[in-house]
Parts: sequence; structure tokens; C-alpha cells
Amino acid sequence: MTTTPAFLTDAPLAGTVVATDFEGWSDALREEFETHAHDPHVGSRLLSENDRVRVWEIRLAPGERWHAHRHVLDYFWTAVNAGRSRQHTADGTTREVSYGAGETRHFTFGAGEFLLHDIENVGDDALVFTTVEHLDSANPPLPLSG
Repeated sequence: MTTTPAFLTDAPLAGTVVATDFEGWSDALREEFETHAHDPHVGSRLLSENDRVRVWEIRLAPGERWHAHRHVLDYFWTAVNAGRSRQHTADGTTREVSYGAGETRHFTFGAGEFLLHDIENVGDDALVFTTVEHLDSANPPLPLSG
């Protein structure tokens, strides 16, 4: 049995937990989480970066997934349009999430804290998010290359 780190219990994770303890996770999904455990690409396209922020877009067609990735920086996401997703989190939980257009959630991480998860579009329309990472967070940014 796994437990959710205490700092994530108060995080604004969206949706409803539909499975725990890695129930329904394939061997390939578990391997992906190991392979991408420190992947800093929190979106499918980096739109902008300066000395203060990184701005990402995630655009997923129905049935498309964005692989596991690690959030270490304070950030927020905004759903550009309404949609639905399934997310797996490194603590072994699976969530089903519905978003409203414009819905926004903010995350703050202390030193050493992180969120490792994936996202799959389980809706009928494209799912689009804008994610903004704050580079002046408690943790240093993960390098985007290498």
C-alpha cells in the first residue's frame, strides 16, 4: 500500500479518486513513471520562458496522453476549454477529472516537494491547458535539456 505524501494531501488536485494502490496500472505505465520520474516537460509545448516564468501549453486530442512529468516549481494551470481527463499520480492513485473552461488551480511546493503525474484526454473534444511555472520557487527548476 502506498501513501500520499503529506504535502500533497492539501494540494488542489482535481477530480475524483477512482483507484488506489496502482490498481489498473500496466507494467508499461509503471515503467513510464520510472523513466520520466524527473522529466521537467510539464506541457507538450513551451510557449515562453524568461527569468521569472515558463509558460507551457498542453493540447491533447481525444484519447491522447501526455507522459509522466515532474512538477517541482510553484505553478498554476488554466483549462482553456471544458473537458475530461484521467490522471495517474506517483502515489498510485488514479483520478477522473472534469474541467470547466477557465478553471484554474494553483500549486506551491516546499523544498524537496514535487508532483509526478500524467494526463490523458478521456473526453470527446480536444483538451487544452496553459500552465505557468514560477522559476523563483523553493526548488530550483529542472533543466529542460539533457
